[in-house]
Amino acid sequence: MKFIDEAEIEVRAGDGGNGCISFRREKYIPMGGPDGGDGGDGGSVLLEADGGINTLIDFRHQRKFIAERGDNGRGNNCRGRSGDNLIVKVPVGTIVHEAETGELLGDLVRAGQRLVVARGGFHGLGNARYKSATNRAPRQSKPGTPGERRRLRLELTLLADVGLLGMPNAGKSTLISMVSSARPKVADYPFTTLHPNLGVVEFPSHRSFVMADVPGLIKGAAQGAGLGIQFLRHLSRTRLLLHLVDVGPLGDPVEDVRAILEEVRAFSSRLAERERWLVLNKIDLFPPEERDERCRALLEALGWKGPVYPISALHRAGTGELVYAVLLYLERHPLAETGAAD
Repeated sequence: MKFIDEAEIEVRAGDGGNGCISFRREKYIPMGGPDGGDGGDGGSVLLEADGGINTLIDFRHQRKFIAERGDNGRGNNCRGRSGDNLIVKVPVGTIVHEAETGELLGDLVRAGQRLVVARGGFHGLGNARYKSATNRAPRQSKPGTPGERRRLRLELTLLADVGLLGMPNAGKSTLISMVSSARPKVADYPFTTLHPNLGVVEFPSHRSFVMADVPGLIKGAAQGAGLGIQFLRHLSRTRLLLHLVDVGPLGDPVEDVRAILEEVRAFSSRLAERERWLVLNKIDLFPPEERDERCRALLEALGWKGPVYPISALHRAGTGELVYAVLLYLERHPLAETGAAD
């Protein structure tokens, strides 16, 4: 299924029903008085987070959502039926903005969470509401108010504990496929990952965490090069970033690390300040003595002081130690604030 993480929709709440002008007319009851009932309230439009949906692709086919209108009031003090609310299912992790102003309306992060995005109109009043000692036969009523209308921009951000960051072909898809049940496309050419992937890394005693893999970045991504930075929002909720670096003999890992950090800063200073570990991948391409020297030279050139994990994702060398260290970090930081990137 095609992955869609942005959509724009139009929502219209139902109008309120109009009030009724009516008078009681029964045999032997002269001057029965006004008995026009109120109209019904219009239905509202609500978004509901559904754990069974993982893409916004449905909104490419249906863009307008209209709730039911309230019925008009009737005689004999009969109130009109209120319109039913319209509940629109969206994936967990959907951020809702007003399309025209950019105002943030809500963030649906839990399955079953609901957000009212357009309120139904208020019911109109029948003429029975206007009777008084001085106005015994009112011939006035009040129409229902119109329901709200809005254009919304929906953005999906995946809910993951750990995000993988790096250049194309750094080995992110290989790593997530080796440590979790995720099966992304893996090949020996760049940009094999075209959309984000999620994988659950499981441990004994029912311990686990969720890892997210997004398409790789290249230099100039902030200006639209490659796949751009459109998928970086999927790392905005993570508590930890694993920066994978290809330390193979054909590239320049120092320049790769600096380029990635520059693009992340261009996207969000908040994301750039998040806890980030360096994961040196493809160490199996060097003999042990040369491997250690290359890693040491890389760290010195970067002035890196944070955690470092040399691994070979393809051969699972060092991956066990890496994911266990990640698990311990997440258990020590369960309440980290990781809202959407600015």
